[in-house]
Amino acid sequence: MKLVADTNILFSFFWENSLTRKLLISSNLELLSPEKAIVEINKYKKEIKQKTNLTEKKFNGFFKELKSIIRIIKKEEYSYFLQEARQISPDIGDSEFLALCIKYSCALWSNDSALKNQNKIRVFNTDEIINLFI
Repeated sequence: MKLVADTNILFSFFWENSLTRKLLISSNLELLSPEKAIVEINKYKKEIKQKTNLTEKKFNGFFKELKSIIRIIKKEEYSYFLQEARQISPDIGDSEFLALCIKYSCALWSNDSALKNQNKIRVFNTDEIINLFI
């Protein structure tokens, strides 16, 4: 199953024992995310390290591992779909994730319940992803 993972899902990867981390590593999901997600992880790197108690070396190792699991898509590959995504997005900040979903005709993995307030893209939260594999 192909899914676009939002940034908060990717943030969860840095919690060493999180269920989301285990799902990202061990599931047979084909995961995509816009390059914006990598920019946001770098922007919040210090905060992530503080909250997870990761050393710089461990953070960098996790980040490298995450980038090997997630296919990062450059904006120019989905920019054609941004206008449509902005029209359906409850939050303009999520439009790049929705544009990727439109481009690849796939669902979004996000725990942001507001994203379910549109009817173009199917949105799964983590509990729903878990139920798919049980």
